[in-house]
Amino acid sequence: MKNLVKIKKALISLSDKSDLKKILNNLNKYKIEIISSGGTYKEIKKLGFSCKEISDYTGFKEMLDGRIKTLHPKIHAGILSIRSNKKHKKQLKYNNFEEIDLVIVNFYPLEEVVKKTINLDKIIKNIDIGGPTLVRAAAKNFKDVAVITSPLQYNNFLNEIKKNKGSTNLNFRHKLASYAFSEIAYYDSVISNCLNNQLNLSFPHKKTFHGKLIEKLRYGENPHQDGSFYSLSQENNLNQLHGKKLSFNNYNDIFSALSISKIFKKNIGSIIIKHTNPCGVSSDSNPIKSFENAFNCDPISAFGGIVYCNYRIKKELAYKLSKKFFEIIIGKGFDKDALKILKKKINVRLIDSSNFNNLTNFNPIFHKDSFLLQDTDNYEIRKKNLTIVSNKKPNKDQLKSLIFALNVCKHVKSNAIVLAKNISTIGIGSGQPNRLDSCKIAINKANQFLPLQLNGSVAASDAFFPFTDGIEKLIQAGVSAIIQPSGSIRDKEIIKFANRTDTILVFSKTRHFKH
Repeated sequence: MKNLVKIKKALISLSDKSDLKKILNNLNKYKIEIISSGGTYKEIKKLGFSCKEISDYTGFKEMLDGRIKTLHPKIHAGILSIRSNKKHKKQLKYNNFEEIDLVIVNFYPLEEVVKKTINLDKIIKNIDIGGPTLVRAAAKNFKDVAVITSPLQYNNFLNEIKKNKGSTNLNFRHKLASYAFSEIAYYDSVISNCLNNQLNLSFPHKKTFHGKLIEKLRYGENPHQDGSFYSLSQENNLNQLHGKKLSFNNYNDIFSALSISKIFKKNIGSIIIKHTNPCGVSSDSNPIKSFENAFNCDPISAFGGIVYCNYRIKKELAYKLSKKFFEIIIGKGFDKDALKILKKKINVRLIDSSNFNNLTNFNPIFHKDSFLLQDTDNYEIRKKNLTIVSNKKPNKDQLKSLIFALNVCKHVKSNAIVLAKNISTIGIGSGQPNRLDSCKIAINKANQFLPLQLNGSVAASDAFFPFTDGIEKLIQAGVSAIIQPSGSIRDKEIIKFANRTDTILVFSKTRHFKH
């Protein structure tokens, strides 16, 4: 059964007045009476349509600098009354109230205000009270009332009333209500998180997340799974310039690359990612050398991966990139000549990350109806956070490479070992249940692709070595300096072993697991 409800009266109050005339033309066609207030009322009259101002309708002038406009029994009784309830009908008649069948409301653009200012008074001034209250009332009573909260819904609404000659059916109103409650929840979440941020309250008693659907993906991690991409901001600030649509796994790899890129100085560094793990990283200041160093670390794993260039991609590098198979190429801008070269590959995705800015500092991990929440590991490893514990001391270049290796290591899945030379990786061992296996993998990678670089290289571990076997393996391979967090009950044994083998050993005050 359709449960059609004829629209006789509509309340309209909009911040976003786009396509308002199209709505008014159709409401006018079905002789639907309109009530409105403020700027929306003025715009409706300006467009030449008949409209009753809310203050005239309620007989009550707005007050408190406009804070009280639509918060009136005549408005909310008209929205909330159950049409089939005789008692409700009798009460409306007694109070000379009328039913309101359609509510078209969108909220003050609070999110835009929050982006522009941290001034609490300005933020509070822009918190919409009347709009969400109207929407909540209409959505609650969707069996009798239709509620529209976005211009994106206008076309479907107009098709609905055209099909039903000025009426809406129950299923349609149900969908509108679901959308409306999502809008309210999103809006309230913006407010909640904004106020928590003002108080530096990272872990409140109740935590809300808000996200806007950016793109429905072809599938999730596997073809039998559904997937979508949401953003906490209102837009996707990754600009895709060319290529196939991005997949769930593509986005996952991109976010991994963007996270690692924080270790670089401005306009320096290259990263190659495969299955969210780095398989090559270089902080060389020369873009060509930087890319080649990152690629040469593990060219087999780089095949079909993604490359992130923390600088503008120019013609010479574009030629080199075009001769390799990458799913995605990310740059901080592309020269026209570079784009022309790279676009010859039809499927490769080209992403401009120039405007990417992730302002949030929390990292949730969801498991069905539970989640873990922590702040992001943005800790930058610097010289002052390190203690040289061996008799042999690192020179300036060795220390620089050790810091680079540990900064990369914190982005590798644990257990993680990173071998580096001249601020470029030469071997990476990741995701093993024990640290010794990660050492073996990193060494094998280096022996396979860059054997001449192993002698005199440095190694970083994301946690302490519980035994000397891992360090012994690294030293036997040619590693001359090792950096690891302190904290093992066997730290003294590790230091003794380093001194006995004339190896540089540096302790970090922080651990950087990535599970």
